Parts: sequence; C-alpha cells; structure tokens
Amino acid sequence: MSPLSFPDLREQVWRANQDLVRAGLVTLSFGNASGVDRQAGVLVIKPSGVPYDELRPEHLVAVSLEDGRVVEGDLRPSSDTPTHLILYQRYPEIGGVVHTHSTAATAWAQAGRSIPPLGTTHADHFHGAVPVTRPMEEVEVAGAYEHETGLVIIETLERLGLSAAEMPAALVASHGPFTWGRDAADAAANATALEAVAAMATQTFALNPDVQPISPYLAERHFQRKHGPTAYYGQKRR
Repeated sequence: MSPLSFPDLREQVWRANQDLVRAGLVTLSFGNASGVDRQAGVLVIKPSGVPYDELRPEHLVAVSLEDGRVVEGDLRPSSDTPTHLILYQRYPEIGGVVHTHSTAATAWAQAGRSIPPLGTTHADHFHGAVPVTRPMEEVEVAGAYEHETGLVIIETLERLGLSAAEMPAALVASHGPFTWGRDAADAAANATALEAVAAMATQTFALNPDVQPISPYLAERHFQRKHGPTAYYGQKRR
C-alpha cells in the first residue's frame, strides 16, 4: 500500500487535530482526532504521544475499521484508537471522533456530572444534557480498557435513548470528553462547542447555584432550527 494512501482523509484529520490546538483544547500531546473512510474500511488517527507541533499528515496511522489492525503507518496509533473504533462500528452515521482533556469539560467529567442545558448556546449543539457515564468498574479498567471506554459511552447514550446525531458528545467519568460528527472537522467543532458550554455552565452556577435548565420549548426550537428536518440556520450544504 502506498504511503500516500487516503491523502484527502489524512489532510482532513490532520487539520482537525490542528483545530483542537487552535481552539485551546489540548495540552502537550493530550487528545486526538480521527476520521473514517467507510468505503475503504479504514479510520485514520493521530499517532500516540506525538506533539502537535511536530505532527504531519504522513504521520497519521490508518487502522482497519473491521478489526483495528494497523494497515498503514510506521507509528503506533493513539492509545484511544479502540474507543474511536467501537464508536464508528456502532454508529454508521459518525465520520469523525475527537477526544480531548479540555479544562472545563474535563472538570465536569471529573465531578461526575452531566452538563445541563442552561441556555440556547447549549441547545444549538446538544439535544439535552451532555451525559456523563457511570464510573468504570475495576474489571473494565484492568481489561481492554479503551474498548470498554467506548462501550460505556454507548451504554450511556442507549440508556438515555439518545442517537449519536442528537447527542454528539459524552463525558467519561473521571476521564474527559469525547465528541463526534459527520467528519473529523465536525467532531472538532463539537469539541469546541462542548468546551464553551461547559465553561458557561460552570460560570452560570457560580453566579446562580439555583439556576434551572432552559425551557424545553426554547431548547427544542434552537436544536431543531440547526439540526431538524426543516433546519434554516446557516446555508444549505452543497
């Protein structure tokens, strides 16, 4: 297989990883973005531990979407690859996945708290509270930890009856946020939005500890105008 396989996907995923840096969502080499080519049956992901300022498209690792084996690349893929992989396998509508340890969203994950929808900024991006998973059990952590991390995200969404499109984010308890989207760029944008609403929620509770979630009708209007079947926010996609 040529070292230049999947050049468009490599460029897209590389740019998504750089988007995380520009948005201030990563420290050192923490975090990763991936994208998928379902026709080719591969996902392309950041290599493990490589500093972002040294990262180039050719450094990204291509992994089989079927079984997780490396099909192209000399570097080890992100240690979070099994989490990305199972999310792609479970949700065919996902085209990109992002994991960060961004400060505000990670604080909510460490607190073991879902982020409630307090205003329209939240409702524009997330259909309800951004959920936090249950704490992972010792046997899950001791075993195929990253695979189990993906399973607990899926378990959380399914327990709440949420689709990946309705809720493009989850907080893994004591760990941090994962987001996803139509492609890697969309997943990175959702990570940026998540960090913003997490910071807003923290500050809102500091100002008013008794604040209540946004009214359901206002939240629904804002989500549907961007994501519903008759969405009219922004421009039509070509």
